[in-house]
Formats: sequence, C-alpha cells, structure tokens
Amino acid sequence: MKRFPLFINLDKLPVLVVGGGDIAERKINLIIKANANVEVLARNFSPNVEQLISKKKIKKIKKSLDISTLGSNYSLIIAATDNKQINKKLFNFAKKNNILINVVDQPELCTCTFGSIVERGDLVIAISTGGSAPVFARNLREKFETLLPQSTKQLIDFSSSIREKVSRSFSQFNKRRIFWELFFDAFATKKNITKSNLTKLSNKLIKSLRNKNSGEVFLVGSGPGDPELLTLRALHLIQKADVCIYDNLVSKEILELVRRDAHMIYAGKLRNNHTIEQKEINKLLVNYAKKGLRVLRLKGGDPFMFGRGGEEISELMAKNIKFQVVPGITAATGVSAYAGIPLTHRDYSQSCIFITGHEKNGTLNVNWGNLTHENQTTVIYMGLNALPIITQNLIDSGMRKNMPIALVQEGTTDNQKVVVSTISRVNSKILKTDIQSPVIIIIGEVVKLRKTIKWFN
Repeated sequence: MKRFPLFINLDKLPVLVVGGGDIAERKINLIIKANANVEVLARNFSPNVEQLISKKKIKKIKKSLDISTLGSNYSLIIAATDNKQINKKLFNFAKKNNILINVVDQPELCTCTFGSIVERGDLVIAISTGGSAPVFARNLREKFETLLPQSTKQLIDFSSSIREKVSRSFSQFNKRRIFWELFFDAFATKKNITKSNLTKLSNKLIKSLRNKNSGEVFLVGSGPGDPELLTLRALHLIQKADVCIYDNLVSKEILELVRRDAHMIYAGKLRNNHTIEQKEINKLLVNYAKKGLRVLRLKGGDPFMFGRGGEEISELMAKNIKFQVVPGITAATGVSAYAGIPLTHRDYSQSCIFITGHEKNGTLNVNWGNLTHENQTTVIYMGLNALPIITQNLIDSGMRKNMPIALVQEGTTDNQKVVVSTISRVNSKILKTDIQSPVIIIIGEVVKLRKTIKWFN
C-alpha cells in the first residue's frame, strides 16, 4: 500500500488552488462540497471559475504566483497548472510548511491524492491507484456508479436518523452491528426505496433481534486455495463473522477477506500436532454462539469432505445452536482441474474414489482391493507421509507397477507444484524434490492426460 486512504474534514479550513482553468475548476467543485474556504490564485480564470467567484463560493486572487508571499496557514494546496517549475516550487513550499499538497498529473509531487470519487450524499467512495493507473480507477468508479442507485442517499439519510433509536434498543455493540448489516443487506441495491419501507423493516428487525439469541455458526468451505474459487455465499458470510476459527488448509489470501476486526482463532491440524483438539473446537463454536456472536468455522476444501464438519454440526444441533453450511470446491476436484487431470474420462476412467491417507495408529483402514481396478481414479487426501505404505499396498493388491500417479502441492495457487511418476517409482522421485504436505495424490490412467491438458502454471 503506497498511500493510506484517509478522509479529511475540511469544513471551513483554508484551501489554496493555484490555477484557474478547467482542471482547477473540477478540483474546486470537489473542495466546495467539503465546505472548505477556497482561495484561487491565477492570472486568468475560466468562465465557470469566474461564475463561482461571482457567487462568492470561492475567493479570487488574480496575480502571478510569488512563493515568498504565500501564507503557511493553508490546510491543503492544489496545483492545477501545467508549469512544472511552478508545481515544483509549490511542492517544496508545502513540504517545508507541513501542508498537504496535490499536484495534478504529477503523483511524485503529491503528499495526497483525490482518487476517483463516487458520491451518494454522506456515502463517499474514493478509488485510488496511487497515480499509477488513473484510467483504471475511473473505470472502477463507473462500475460503482452503476451498482449504487441514487436512492442510496435516502438510505444513508434514514440510517442517520435512527442511529440513536438503534443504540437505545441494543446495549451490546455486536447486536447493533448485526442490526445494521441486516438492514443494509435488505436495501443496499434496491432502486425503489420509500421511508415507509425503511421504517417498517427497521422496526421489524429491532423487535426480532430483541426477542432471540442472534448467535450463529457459519460452517464454510473455502475451497482448494485460490480465493476466486470461493462461492458468493461463502464470501458473504466470511465478511460478516465476529469470530473466525480456521484450519491449516485455509490460504492466507482467503483469511485476508475476513472482516478486519473479527477475532481470529487458529485451529489447524498438522501431523501429530493438533493445535486445538476437536472437542475443544466444538466447545468454542457453542460458547461463542451462545454469546450472541456469529462464528465462522472456516475449512479448506469442503467441510463435509474429510473436514469433520458432520461432527461439528452434530454438536451444534445437540446444543440447539443455529447454523448454516456453505459447501466449497473440494480439493480433489479443484486441484485436479488446475493440474490438468480430469478425474473421469470416457476412455480411461468411469469412476472415482476419494480416500484419506491419514494414518491412525500407524495403519490405514482401507480396502486396497477396491482401489486396483483399471478404469477408475483414486484421489488420496493427506497421504504424502503414508505414500510408501499406500504404493506398496496397491502393488501387493494387484495394481500394476507402472500405474500413473500425480502429487499436487498447493494446487490452484501460484505456488502449485506437480510431480508425475508411477506407483513403483514415485517414492524415489519425490526424494529429489522439495514437495511437502499438504498434497493431493491422484492415481489412475487419467494422469497421462496432463501432458496434453496442462493449462495452469
């Protein structure tokens, strides 16, 4: 982040605009909306700027710039000239006197930038690229202009009028936040908003939230790693949670989507090292929900595919805790797709089996004979450490030694690594690589298709 986004109260503060042309006019109109005391210094003024002067919205200073006569009381200076020498002098003056300065189209001479602005009354959205790509910022602004109806202003004004009422209704900050999120979710993108509808909904929500425990658990699958593979529902709930209990397989990029003030609890499970035991996780879910909080149980892949989601739901039901389940793209399907390996194919595989390679007491409880059929694919989760046991059991059960196998680490991400071999040679091959858990293992003739279907690097 090159520039920190900050909204400044310029009410009645002195602002100097140097330049009287069209560019200056656009900046002046923005600053006037903030109720600043604007002075415009230039030798010549455009007709529109003259009109603003005549309406006494701004003060006119008609003369050439003389840095030595400038006062140091300004809160902001805007240089809207095409004279680079003047702009540099203004920048040096502002820097010396600790005054914010914006030099149009010269980001290297700016201590602040305006960004592209979308305005709906008190709602202001400013988009900035730090001067690197202003056209892109304007394109984004156009999308926001389309997304936000003009009635958004009425929504914001109404919410301001009931803030005290909501505060009186709910002493707990968490309850107030839930009220506002439900309220805005109902109206944020609607075009036809009436005060009557707003009043009815606000009263209904207040009554509803007063009469029940609003705590809830969101059991959400975060997919195989790439944040763009999240479902819309998952993203919606991720950004609403008060508490986030997340696993080791959830990517850093997805965790960054969690609301910034949410309480984060790591509950990752590594081989022989469980940060929090499952019983304790269940207890945390129940206790936080009973406090009226919205608890995000964030899991890699899909919560019901080797994710122990069923155990957690059973506990929530036993304790009468409200919950939602959001499926995610399971690692087997997401990772195989990005590795260029279809799990089924008319010529190679008519069935697919998912198993866990996680050992219990040094053994794997697997019917190996069921995995040796020619025209099927086997996908193994969490199997890297048990790979020697897996391959030996498959060979002993009749699988041919040259059966293709692929190991995929950090699939769907920029760090994806794929190792392709056969079940008889893979263990010696991975010794020459730096592949590490977590890994998805794919066994079957479909692995051969990676040579032609490989698309993601």
